[in-house]
Amino acid sequence: MTQEDHHHVQEPTPRPEKTCHEVAKPAKENAEAESAGEEADRKEEVTMHPFIPASDLKQSYSVFGHFYSVERASKEVVECRSVLEIASKNHTPTDHSELSALRPDAVFIMMNPGSSRPLVEVNNRIRARAIRKLRVSLVPTKPDTTQYQVMRLMHFLDWRHVRVLNLSDLRSPKSAAFIKQFQRLEDESKFDSHSVFSDIRTDELSLKLPTSRKTPLVLAWGLSDKLNPLIERCISRLPRKRKVIGLLEPGSANKYRHPLPSLQKDQRHWVEMMIRQFEE
Repeated sequence: MTQEDHHHVQEPTPRPEKTCHEVAKPAKENAEAESAGEEADRKEEVTMHPFIPASDLKQSYSVFGHFYSVERASKEVVECRSVLEIASKNHTPTDHSELSALRPDAVFIMMNPGSSRPLVEVNNRIRARAIRKLRVSLVPTKPDTTQYQVMRLMHFLDWRHVRVLNLSDLRSPKSAAFIKQFQRLEDESKFDSHSVFSDIRTDELSLKLPTSRKTPLVLAWGLSDKLNPLIERCISRLPRKRKVIGLLEPGSANKYRHPLPSLQKDQRHWVEMMIRQFEE
């Protein structure tokens, strides 16, 4: 109703004053309605995009990784993976090794390779000092649950190809064990070339990081302060003025939420919030 219309409306007959009980009841109903509305909004936010099961994602995407073993001077053998390529099946070249030369829709940088493993036998053993000479040889790879989260984002953003790099190549499914391992290797043996962001592997990194600013860098390595040495090394190698995407932890300058929180509702929230970042 406009202000002009208001002057032509007859004043309503005054109603009897309500008791305190009568006034409180509608207020309670309004509060309940508002609460229900807020809950509906929260549910809409979480369920805006469906949660695609892994069984469906397997039908749409292929995963290839480069696995290798490093033999250190102490004869200890360290199992590693340097890169992962996730591609839609209708975009995967017949020779999947060609993925290494293609510009992906996005590059993810996460903590370490986790539990993904090659689906074929791999015999890529190399001495630590020669790690920079190892050529990439992609093989079919069993994805882990984190990679399914990346596939979900790919589906909703209509991406065909994502490259995954890690702060460290060390293969370890348990975060605590991985942190202890990289700390031991770096502190005791000065072995930092387990990371593609180390000084010795700059040429390799330049091949894996597209120069085009159109390729977003998605940071998702988690919140542990124990990762700081690896994070700082990584950030120092990223192209300047390059836009980065990720769910930055409030109050932090360099901690980005991992794609796979423990609860499924939080996993859905990560996907939803990432989609929003790309739509802004």
